[in-house]
Amino acid sequence: MGTIKTEYKSFLDDIEKNMKNKEDLDYVKGRFASFLDVMLDQIDNIMDYKKEEIDKLEKTQKQIEERMSKMQQVINNIEKDIYDEGFDFEITCPYCNYEFFIDVDENKTEVECPECKNMIELDWSGDVDDDPDGCNGDCHGCSGCGDEDDDM
Repeated sequence: MGTIKTEYKSFLDDIEKNMKNKEDLDYVKGRFASFLDVMLDQIDNIMDYKKEEIDKLEKTQKQIEERMSKMQQVINNIEKDIYDEGFDFEITCPYCNYEFFIDVDENKTEVECPECKNMIELDWSGDVDDDPDGCNGDCHGCSGCGDEDDDM
């Protein structure tokens, strides 16, 4: 606004220097001041509108950042669930049906049931049907994994 004040003063000085009639000079000054007031009011209205718009944008941006933060937490939790090395594996003891959890350790081949103390063989390779040799009945206390229910 410093430039406007400088130009306004320069304009008034120029008018005073070049207008000889006092009444005409006062009229032009008054009329120009009224015009300038209207212009400054319009500029103020525009500035107020722009400030409101900026405030709305900042509020929306804050909401978006909060949502993104929540989404990032969910993603981090999903990532942790998927890639965490120490996730638990549920085991049901084939001897006493006791359910318990162990940490996955593919190097571990057996685990002791905390309830009945029997050793349970662990097969990390997947489904027995995926093994081309199938079950050979070598598990401790196993009578084979044949499909015994089909005979009934």
